[in-house]
Order: sequence, then structure tokens, then C-alpha cells
Amino acid sequence: MSDLQPVLVTGATGKTGRRIVDALIARHHPVRAASRQRPTEQRATEQRPTDPDAAARHVLFDWHDPATHRAAVDGVHAIYLIPPPGTTDPAAQLEPFLDLAHDAGVRRIVLLSSSAFQAGDPGFGQVHATIAKQFPQWAVLRPSWFLQNFVGEHPHAHSIRRDGEIVTATAAGKVAFIDVADIAAVAVRALTDLTPHNTEHLLTGPQAHSYAEVAAMISEVSGRPVRHTAIGVDEMSRRLAGFGIPDAFAAVLAGLDGDIAAGSEDRTTSTVHDVTGRAPTSLRDFGLTHAAHWRPTVSSMS
Repeated sequence: MSDLQPVLVTGATGKTGRRIVDALIARHHPVRAASRQRPTEQRATEQRPTDPDAAARHVLFDWHDPATHRAAVDGVHAIYLIPPPGTTDPAAQLEPFLDLAHDAGVRRIVLLSSSAFQAGDPGFGQVHATIAKQFPQWAVLRPSWFLQNFVGEHPHAHSIRRDGEIVTATAAGKVAFIDVADIAAVAVRALTDLTPHNTEHLLTGPQAHSYAEVAAMISEVSGRPVRHTAIGVDEMSRRLAGFGIPDAFAAVLAGLDGDIAAGSEDRTTSTVHDVTGRAPTSLRDFGLTHAAHWRPTVSSMS
């Protein structure tokens, strides 16, 4: 497989990026893993001395330092593209980078976007259109909200651990939450299939749920009472800003909660199965896998 040009994975240490790097390595596909800093610990998949093809070469990449961009894209065939975090105007940074990638000979772009944005919408939708116009091979991934938002360092996960509640401005609106592993599986196919997808993929879990239903599931599998608390959009914006999210982006996220309340995410698609051949992870299966994350500890009860 040494004749293959590498795939550049931006956000290579993130939720989807690290899974994509691992999957490409498992396929013996050359990988260029881009992030602002090299992981402090060498992950097992990054070095396999007995198999020199199964390795990811790390490259420094920082959206705020254009000097790191050219070396990342030189000699690359395809790019998994994660927009700069926390921005309300991704086109301002993405479009110059896409011009650079195009001039460097990159043929395929797979963009991680969101189910909340369609081609032609301001911001992310503008980038969708640019990619489809500029590159002969492309895919835009539009996943629903991540199941992983209920674990790790997301504000929802923090509130569950600290207060036993999930706070949103979604009212009774429903979301077909998706596992990032399913997003990564679709991305790997979009990056490596011989026939380019050249489409937008709307990605969801198998069933839509309200946040109250999520709270009930967490309570059931963990044995810890968790409730959903509904607040207004403005209050939600202030709450997110309190977690360190920039004010403008917090307002966007809170507004998306309002859209969910109006039914914008109450839908499912078969795309994960259609592309990968496997069913997407259900809310309950995710909960059973991560139940220990929500169980109360001695320190949290003291």
C-alpha cells in the first residue's frame, strides 16, 4: 500500500479524528495525523515496528497559524476536515485553506459539518458549496448531536456528574443522537472508497429522543437519578458562556436548542447503515456501555 498518497486527518486527537486515524492505520493506509500538539503518550496504533506501513505521521497544524498549513497538505490525496472550534464564521479560515489544498493537488475533501446546516446556509453552508464546487471528489458529513456529549468534558456531562441534571432549551424536542464511532466509520468510507461519494450525508442514530428520555435512560442504567431541566434560549446562552464558550458561539448553540424545540432534529436516516453496512448505535446501547461513567462515586456523594 506504499503507493497510496496519504490522507490528512485534521483534529486527529479529537473524538472523530482519532478513530479515523486508527481505522486508516488498520487498513494500512498512509495517514498524516494533524493536531496542534503531538500527543504526550505514543498510542499503540501510531508505532508498529514490525509493520512500517501501519503508522501515522504526525504533523503540526494550527488553524490560527497559517504557516503550519502548507506542510500539512503537500503530497496529500484526501483531507478529513474539521472546522476551527468555536467559530461562527468558519468560511473565513476554511476557504483560504481549501484554496491552498486545491493548489497543492488535493483531490478529495470530507468535511465534518452538522445536521443543523444545509448547503447554501450562511457560515457552514457556504463552505459546503465551496467544497462541492472546488474539488472533484468530496463529501459533507452532517451528523446529529453526539451521544458523547453526555460523557467526557461536555457541559451536559459536567452537569450530570455535578448536579444530576441535563439543562437545555430544547423543551420536549427530540434528537436522533449519534455515536461518534458511527460518524468515523462513514468518514473512512468517504475518504477511501474508489468511487467518490460527492454528496452530503445526513447522519443520525436509529431513533429520536427528547432530553428527558435521555435523562431517564441514564437514571436507569446507572442507578443515579438524573433529570432534564428546561430553560429559555437566552438563559441557555448565558449558561454555555459560563462554561467558557465564547459568547457569540454560545448564542449560536443556544439558538440551535431553540430549533430542536421546534422540531428541527426530530428525524432519522438510514445513511450510517447504507454507507457502512452496520446499524448505528442506539441510545440504550450507548448508555449500557457508558453506565459506569454516570454512577455516583464516594467523593461525589460526600
